Order: sequence, then C-alpha cells, then structure tokens
Amino acid sequence: MADSEYILEVKNLCQYFTSGRGRKKLTVKAVDDVTFSVRRAETFGLVGESGCGKTTTGRTIIRLYNPTSGEVTFEGQDIAGKMTRNLRKFLTSNIAMIFQDPIESLNPKMTIEEIVGEGLKVRGQNDRSEIRRQVVQMLNKVGLVEEHATRYPHEFSGGQRQRIGIARAIITNPKMVIADEPVSALDVSVQAQVINLLNDLKEEMGLTILFIAHNLSVVKYFSDRIGVMYYGHLVEVAKGDDLYQKPLHPYTRALLSAIPEPNPLTERTRVRIDYVPERDHDYSKEQPSMVEVEPEHFVYCSPSELEKYREIIQNA
Repeated sequence: MADSEYILEVKNLCQYFTSGRGRKKLTVKAVDDVTFSVRRAETFGLVGESGCGKTTTGRTIIRLYNPTSGEVTFEGQDIAGKMTRNLRKFLTSNIAMIFQDPIESLNPKMTIEEIVGEGLKVRGQNDRSEIRRQVVQMLNKVGLVEEHATRYPHEFSGGQRQRIGIARAIITNPKMVIADEPVSALDVSVQAQVINLLNDLKEEMGLTILFIAHNLSVVKYFSDRIGVMYYGHLVEVAKGDDLYQKPLHPYTRALLSAIPEPNPLTERTRVRIDYVPERDHDYSKEQPSMVEVEPEHFVYCSPSELEKYREIIQNA
C-alpha cells in the first residue's frame, strides 16, 4: 500500500475528442487540464451541468477512454499509461464503476447471476458454486434475495436494477467505486434508498467513492469534498460545508442558487444568479490558475480575483 494519504491523484488530465477531417476537423476539449486528489475512504463529489466533462473524467480514470494527456495514479501506480495485461488486471481488481442508466448498463440476455458474477470470472474464478455463493451474498448485501439471481433485468424496477449494478461493482471488493450519476434516472422516492445503501457499503467496506452528479442537494448530503466543473475545467474544490457556506467562483454561486427551496413562497420570490464568463471575468491581462484560497479550498482565478476571494473569506 502506498504511503500517501491520497488513493487517487489526477494531474493535468486532458481528454480531447476529434471528429471530421481536414478543414472540417473539430476538436472537443471534454476534459481540459483537470487536477484533483481523493483521500482513502472519502467520498469526493464531482458536480456540474450536463456536458461539463464530469462523466468523461470518471470514464477516463477507469480507462474506458484513453487519456489524451496528463497523469493518473492509484495507490501510487500509474494507470494512465499504455494499457497492458497487468494494468488491466490492476484496474479490474481495484476500481469499479456504477453507471447512470440501470437499464442500458445491464445485458438483457444475461441472468442476474451472470451479470453480477462476471467480474469474478474476469478475475479467474471458475468454480460455479463459489460464484453462485458470492453472487447471492452480494444480492443480499444490496437488499435483494437469492431468487432474483435466476431472473433477467427486464423483470426488475429501476431501483432494483441499480442495486444489481451496485452488486456487480462491489463483488470484486474494489478499493474505489466511481458512481456516475447513480440516482439521476430513478424516482425521487427511490433515490434516498440507493444513496443510503451506498453510504452503508462505504462504511462497511471502507470504500473510496468518486461520486459524479448534477443534483447538488444529493452531493451535499453524500460528499466529504466537492469539485465543481465547468466546460471541462475544475473551477472550485472545497470541503462540502465550505463550498455551500462560502462559494467563491461565480459559477459555483450560480449552481447553488439554482437549488430549489421547499417553501413555495420563498422559492417564487428568490433571485437566482446567472453566470456569464465574458462578463464575470477579465483574463485579457491576467491568466487564471487553480489557487488555494484557504486550507483545502481551491478556486480557478486570476491574481486580482484571488485578492477579492480572500477578502470574502476574511469577512465570512
């Protein structure tokens, strides 16, 4: 085990996609120079609007996409380099992913036993009775029963399918789980059940979780630290309480202002904040960078903006 307090370290990660040829060639910078670290057994929330690059970041870390550039280390080992058999084995043994859509992520032609037990087979387990035993154990752990093992995905509700996805992810006993908007496709009444299940599994198994979401209320409840993404960039990283009580970047403030209030009277009259980069920043003379404004509170800003943010912190 590495000595660092951080189990995952991402440095200057870039993920660019290109389409077309010649003059019509287009490059999309889905993730652009992203840097953050995740401590052992913590939940790190990654938030932002749809299309900001948070899902691409998670998929690049687990190597569903090969990174364009940058460094990613897990337990001190480089996992962003050339994909080899040993690296693939290391990834499948240590990192798992829970996908957003519980319908699309499950093979409709496979039984639940085959779906959940697939990770064990990839790791070389061939004893069918042992696979069955571990699958049933995992199903029980996520709130399902043994009889569900012989059924197919279409026989389950959305919440049950997501529980199956969680069982598939944790059956290999990974050290970290990347949860890609695991509750966004579920009914509100079911979301809390799945979040509480993930919380219980985190405590029981000592999991580290990279929690990707756009629902800020859910992220606040579930995350120890939070990173805010905008158009491929991380613009603010802070502890959960600090981010909600002392948001500094104007995009973060705009996101928080969009959270609906339960009281219809105040919700109807409150003022939302809009974010217009051309209006809110002047980077013609000063270039922005990620700066630590206070301990463990980082903001993407220029030197003059940094002074303003520090005054806000002092007066808070």
